[in-house]
Amino acid sequence: MPPIDFVQAAERALLYEVTVNPKPGLVDPVSNGAHQDMDVYTFLDSAASLLPYLTTAVALAEQFDTSRDLTELFEELRKAGIVAEKAMFTATKGVNTHKGAVFSLGILVCATAYLAQHAQPMTSEKVSQTVQAMLQGLSEHDFARLAEKPEIELTAGERQFLKYGATGIRGQAEAGFPVVMEFALPYFATTTGDMNGRLLDTLMMISRETEDSNLIKRAGTIDILPWWRGQVDAYFTMGGSKTEEGLNYAKTLNEICIEKNLSLGGSADLLILTVYMAIVTDVL
Repeated sequence: MPPIDFVQAAERALLYEVTVNPKPGLVDPVSNGAHQDMDVYTFLDSAASLLPYLTTAVALAEQFDTSRDLTELFEELRKAGIVAEKAMFTATKGVNTHKGAVFSLGILVCATAYLAQHAQPMTSEKVSQTVQAMLQGLSEHDFARLAEKPEIELTAGERQFLKYGATGIRGQAEAGFPVVMEFALPYFATTTGDMNGRLLDTLMMISRETEDSNLIKRAGTIDILPWWRGQVDAYFTMGGSKTEEGLNYAKTLNEICIEKNLSLGGSADLLILTVYMAIVTDVL
């Protein structure tokens, strides 16, 4: 079996996600969703801008001295991520397309490259354990002294932590991405049909099973989650991507999201991770 090209796998994951349609509230080749400041080409430019960062993530993992604590590997990756964010914003003329993916996909690329370098099994369990070792203490570190931080400087994730105690993508990452490893990846493996339908159904299921921080941010309340779960249940009751009724309902949900200015940005990031894991573990 040839060695895995982790950079190519990551790029494929980014491109697969933006191509899936109809995604409620999200950018795809058919609709810009609830995002008036970007389109599919913005995402293609963004994905291309991340190539050097993804390459760096692999190099950091391959060169990392195993006598050091894996949290130090994450700190090195985080510094590279700051540079990657600037490159992304340059490519998109200031639009945030993949900031979440810079964080989470970068972690997975780094963790999987580390496992490959040390001839470890490329399983979701091993990847999850490596990520947990890299990110140990992340939430405690990042959320410390938030109450003392000026309101204007708080990120959306920090505001949600202070208001709801939600740790968002940091908590998911620190736990080794359980929604991806224990739920989304096994679910995707059971799907059938064309790739677009399989990925759309996986996205919808992810959005039901996670507290999407982007959805909460745009709604202005965590109370949006039960309502959204009901919409996803209706989609699958109609047959999901397998039926014309289900696909039409996804289009209707996109129209509703546009009207309400809602977006599943957090779920889209988790779909990217799911596709990446599917590639490197031979599910896809």
